[in-house]
Amino acid sequence: MYSNSNASNDGDDYDFNYDLNLNSNTGPPGTASGGYAFGAKAPRMSTAMQPQPGGAGGGPASRMGTASQGGEARPMTSVSGAGFSSKQGAGNRGTFDPLNQGRGAAPALAEKADNSAEDLAKEMEKAVHSLIEASAQCSDNHEFTKALEKAKDAGKKERALCKHRETNSLADQINVDLTYAVWFNLACVYQQNGMMEEALNTYTLVVKNKNYPQAGRLRVNMGNIYFYQKKYPQAIKQYRMALDQIPNSGKEVRFKIFRNIGNSFVRLGQFQDAIQSFETIMNASPDFQTGFNLVLCYYALGDAEKMKRGFNKMLAIPIAGIVEEEDEEEEVKAVEEAEAVGQARVDSLREELRKRRKEAEHYIITAARLIAPALEKSDWTVGYEWVNDALKIDHDNLASQMSIDQGLQYLKNKDFEKAIELLKSFEKKDQNMKAMAATNLSFIYFLEGDYNNADEYADLAVRNSRYNAKALVNKGNCLFVAQEFHRAKELYLEAIGVQADCVEAIYNLGLANMRMNSPDEARQAFEKLHTIIPNNPAVIYQIANLYEQQGKNQQAAKWFNVLITRVPTDPGILSRLGQIFSKEQEESQGFHYQLESYRHYPVNLDVISWLGVWFVKHEMYEKSIHYFERASQIQPNEVKWRLMVTSCYRRMGNYSKALQLYEQIHEEYPDNIECLRYLVAICKDLGRPYDEHQQKLVKLDRQLATKSQNQTGAGAMTNMVGGGAVQNRDVSPRAEAKRESPQKQQALAAPSAKGVDSRGGGRVQEREEEDFADDDVNDLLV
Repeated sequence: MYSNSNASNDGDDYDFNYDLNLNSNTGPPGTASGGYAFGAKAPRMSTAMQPQPGGAGGGPASRMGTASQGGEARPMTSVSGAGFSSKQGAGNRGTFDPLNQGRGAAPALAEKADNSAEDLAKEMEKAVHSLIEASAQCSDNHEFTKALEKAKDAGKKERALCKHRETNSLADQINVDLTYAVWFNLACVYQQNGMMEEALNTYTLVVKNKNYPQAGRLRVNMGNIYFYQKKYPQAIKQYRMALDQIPNSGKEVRFKIFRNIGNSFVRLGQFQDAIQSFETIMNASPDFQTGFNLVLCYYALGDAEKMKRGFNKMLAIPIAGIVEEEDEEEEVKAVEEAEAVGQARVDSLREELRKRRKEAEHYIITAARLIAPALEKSDWTVGYEWVNDALKIDHDNLASQMSIDQGLQYLKNKDFEKAIELLKSFEKKDQNMKAMAATNLSFIYFLEGDYNNADEYADLAVRNSRYNAKALVNKGNCLFVAQEFHRAKELYLEAIGVQADCVEAIYNLGLANMRMNSPDEARQAFEKLHTIIPNNPAVIYQIANLYEQQGKNQQAAKWFNVLITRVPTDPGILSRLGQIFSKEQEESQGFHYQLESYRHYPVNLDVISWLGVWFVKHEMYEKSIHYFERASQIQPNEVKWRLMVTSCYRRMGNYSKALQLYEQIHEEYPDNIECLRYLVAICKDLGRPYDEHQQKLVKLDRQLATKSQNQTGAGAMTNMVGGGAVQNRDVSPRAEAKRESPQKQQALAAPSAKGVDSRGGGRVQEREEEDFADDDVNDLLV
C-alpha cells in the first residue's frame, strides 16, 4: 500500500486495466511519491531525502545518495550491482565491470602514527617471546650453540623491556612470568652446552626470587647438575629441598625425586639409605625401574631373602599390553605380522604397549640373571631353579630364557654334558626357544670339534628361525671348516642382511674372502668391522696383515702402528713392524721395533737372530755375541749358534778365544765340516799343528762327495728308467775341490782366518771379508 501525501487524486481507485505504454515518456512510480499523479513521470527517490531549497519537501528533485550534501549522488543499490551508472547516457554506455576491476591500484595506506611508550613495550615483548621460541626450537634440533645465542639475546631484550617500562612509568605492566621464562630457558641452554656453573648461577637467581613461589621445584634441575658433576651430597640436598616444595598431590613428581635420591645414595655406596627411598616408591607406586634398583641394592648387600622378596615385588607389577586369552594372543600375532609386511597400518597404541612390555621384560630378565647365581653360594643351580619357578607363574617365556641361561652357565663351568642335556630339552618346546637352544648346541659341538652334530643343530636352528643371524653364522662356520668357502660366504652375507652389525658374520666373511684369494674384499669386510668395533686388536691385525701381503708396506706400517696403541706390549706385532721397516730400508726404525720386541719377549729366536746379524753387519761384534749366546741357551743342541759366537770372536781378532771355542765345538760335534775348516785355518795362522784336523777335513769332504755322487747316480737311474737318458754331473764345490791339486784343494778347504792369503802372504780382497763367509750366518742374512 502506498502512502501518498499531497496527492491530488486521493479518492481514485487503482486501475488494474491501466494501459502501460512502455514507449511513452512515463516511468514507474517512485518509492515515495510526493504531489504527482499516478503514472506520471517522476524521479525515483532514495531512502532518505534531503529537503530542497525550493520547497518544503515536495516538488521535482534529482536522484540523491543516502546522505548527500551535494555533488554526485550514490546510485541505487538495486542497479549498482549490475554496473549501472546514472551518468552514462544511452549512446555512451561504459564497459560492463560488475566487480569494479577497472578502478586501478588501491590508494596508499596511511602511515601509522608514532607508537606510544605502551605500544613500543608490547612490540619489545613480542620480540622476546619470538627469541624464546626460536631458542627452544634450536634446542629441540640439537643446535645448542645457536640456542644459547638466542637465549642470551632474549635476556638482553627482556632487561631492556623492563628498563623501558620503569622509565615510562609502566612498572605495573612488567611481566614477571616472561622474566621467569627467559631465565629458565637460559639456564636450560647453559646446561645443554655443558656450562654447568653458569646454569647453577642462573637457577639460583630464579629460585631465590620471592616473586616465583613455585620456582623451588627447579632445584631438581640443580640436583641433576650436581649429580652429573658427581657431587652427590649436594645433589641429595637439592633433591630434598625440591621435595619440600612439591605438594602431596603431586605424587608422581615426588616419587621421581625419591628415585633420584636413591640413585645418588647408590653412587655414594650407601645402599641402606638408597633402599629406604626405593622401598618408599615400591610401597606406594611400584614400577619396574625402581624395583630393579631395589633388587640391585639387595644384591650389593648380599641379602638373599630380600633379593627374593624384591624380585617377587617386581613380578607382581602388572605389565600393560599382555594378552592372556590364547585366541586374542594369536590375533595380536597375526596383526603384528601384517604390520611388519606393510599389509596393515601400524597401530601406535600397540607399538607403545609393545615398547613398555619389552622394557618391563628387560628389567625382569636382567634381575633374574643377576640374582640367580647369588641366591645359594654353595650350589648355584638352586638359585636358577627358584627363579624359574617364580617366572613360570606369569612369565613362561622368560622362564624358558632363564633355562637357556642356566645351560650357558653349565658351559662356563665346563660341564658340557649337563649343558647339552638341558638345551636338548627345548627340542619339543615352542619354535623360538627351540631355535635358540639349537643355536647354542651347534656352538657347543663346534667348540668340541664335533662338526657333524654342529652342522645338524645349525640346520635345525636355521629351519626354525631363518632370520636368526647367529644360527646362520654357525651354519657358515660348519661350511668353512668343510672348505666350502663360497657357500659359507653366502650364509655370512645373509646373516649380515638379517643383522647389519653382526660382528661374527663380518669377521668370518673377511676370513672366507682371504681363503678365496680375494684380499680386497676381505680388507673391505674388516674395515667395515673396524668402524663398528674400532678398538678390536684382531680386526686391526687382519687389515695390517692384508696390506703387508699385498706389498703395501706403508699402509701396513700405519695399521700396525694403530695396533701397537691397543696392544703396546705384543712382541709379535713389534717384530712384524720391524721387518716391514727393514724392507723399506729404514734400518733404524726396524732395529728399534725389533729391540722392543726382544725386551718384551727375550726368547723369540727370530728376533734374536735378526738383532745378532744386524750387529754383525754394523761390526758391533761384542753385542752380537750377547744375542747369539742367548740363542744357544734357548737351543743348546743347535750348533749354529755356537759357531756364530765363535765367528764373532774371529772377526774381532780374538783368535785364541775363537780357537778354544772351535776345539770345544769339534769335541762335541766331530763331524761338523764348517768347524773343521775354520779350525784348520786358525791353526795355520797361529802356527800350530793342523795336520790331524786337515786329514779329518779331507776325509769328511770325500765322504760328502761320495754321498752326493751316490744320490746323483740314483737320480740318473731313475731318469733312465723313466725313458730319458740324462747326463748327471757332480758340480758341487767340494767335488771340484777334489779334482784340483792338493795345494789348491787345501786353499779351498781352509780359507784364511786372519784375512791373509796362506799361499802368498798377500791380503785377500775386501769382497771376501764383506761376504761374512760363514754359511749359517748367510742363511740368517737372507
